[in-house]
Amino acid sequence: MDQLDWELLGVRRHEDGAQEVSFEATIVDPRDQPALKLVKTYRVRPGDYMLDMTFHIENLGQQGQKLQYVLTGPVGLEREGLRNEMRKVVAAFRDPDGQVISSRLDMRKLAKATTLQQRTLLPRNPQATFLWAAAVNKYFAAIVVPEPNEPQGYVSWGMQYNPDGDRRSNTGDETVGLALSSLATELGPAGQPDSTRTYSFQVYLGPKDKSRFDRNPLYKQLGFVQTIDFMACCCPSSIINPLAFGILGIMNWMHGFWPHNYGIVIIILVFVMRLLLHPVTKKSQIAMHKMSKLGPRAEEIKKKYGDNKAEMNKRLMELYREQGASPIMGMLPMFVQMPVWIALWSAIYTSIDLRGAPFLPVWITDLSAPDALLSWTPFAIPLLGWHVGALNLLPILMGVAFYLQQKLMPTQASAATNPQMAQQQKMMNIMMPLLFPLMLYNAPSGVNLYIMSSTFAGVIEQYVIKKHIREKEEAGATGMVAATSKTGGKVKKKRPKPFFRS
Repeated sequence: MDQLDWELLGVRRHEDGAQEVSFEATIVDPRDQPALKLVKTYRVRPGDYMLDMTFHIENLGQQGQKLQYVLTGPVGLEREGLRNEMRKVVAAFRDPDGQVISSRLDMRKLAKATTLQQRTLLPRNPQATFLWAAAVNKYFAAIVVPEPNEPQGYVSWGMQYNPDGDRRSNTGDETVGLALSSLATELGPAGQPDSTRTYSFQVYLGPKDKSRFDRNPLYKQLGFVQTIDFMACCCPSSIINPLAFGILGIMNWMHGFWPHNYGIVIIILVFVMRLLLHPVTKKSQIAMHKMSKLGPRAEEIKKKYGDNKAEMNKRLMELYREQGASPIMGMLPMFVQMPVWIALWSAIYTSIDLRGAPFLPVWITDLSAPDALLSWTPFAIPLLGWHVGALNLLPILMGVAFYLQQKLMPTQASAATNPQMAQQQKMMNIMMPLLFPLMLYNAPSGVNLYIMSSTFAGVIEQYVIKKHIREKEEAGATGMVAATSKTGGKVKKKRPKPFFRS
């Protein structure tokens, strides 16, 4: 139908301020006689991200016509620079329990799809009814909601487009779109009551903003919040999503209260999180330090009982128990903290509120884009294919922070006695400060500000914990203090300093 000659029927203004525009086209049969009349109407209300769209079809022939309507589009949004846009197609369904569930396909899956079945968005529950389909990127959504009287009659699938016509993948301009297909129906002959059919849709074109979706009863009922997709990484989305929404709520409250700067809010939030999680981090660092001290004795047990795994494990556990060390305690706190840090990172990465939000007047003027201290025409790095269009300072500072953090990290128990493990850890200490800044070079400055702040805060925290461990060991090595008149002539154990004074 995009090849038809559409005629503008006129623009109408309504008392409520809404504007309505209609277009008409005619499809002819093989004998060049009018067969179908098509009328598209759009109604836009002021201050509203939702518009109404109707598609009216009338049979002009003297015989019935079989009809199936396929709506193609929207076909994605214009790219904004080098940032990762997380383009996807999403479809939402209502299951028999009344819950809104969703299915999604990203650019990578759509590029690999070779059949329509692989591009079709289907619910996990076959009994769920179709609600809407959307083409989304990181910050915005184009959501198509069909009329509610026959949503189960629609099937949705996704598509990948190259707007410039270049079919090669990874040319930098790829986008996604979707298609909605209705149930097949039949129109009666011209003049009959069943000779016409009208399809009605509502289309949301706006930001992926949870607070907006929650305030609007229709958006909330339709589950538009399903378009917001946090990057859960290795954690279940059922854990990350509530945490990320909670962190976003705290960030917006802090921004509205003080200091009205999301960059400062990120830094404050990172340090608050570090303080709250400090007891867990401290316990983990102490456990790792104890394990590194037991490295030589553990290696002796492994050599002595290497042929008897059960006895070796038994002896190792006895050693750890005697010394109050535990391999699990060294790792468990990390698993406790990981969902919190992933949720914080994901909230900053996907928040629409950070788009265009400045941190400093002349540097980091958009927390959703790279910091770009100096800019130039983007070029691709040979072999890697990465595009560089600016000197981004935050990733470099992040590399410095990673280097300092690696220097303060406790040595692993196995590395203390195993030259091969020691060499591997040395290589990791070199690679980490180089690898992460390269991977995150074009990442949003808000994300890099978060990682850099968290890493520098971690450096300070590790220094304090290491100092505390060292003073505690020195106190233990001294053992007893000399008897004086103040001690009543008795020998007393030297008391270590409280941690808050270390």
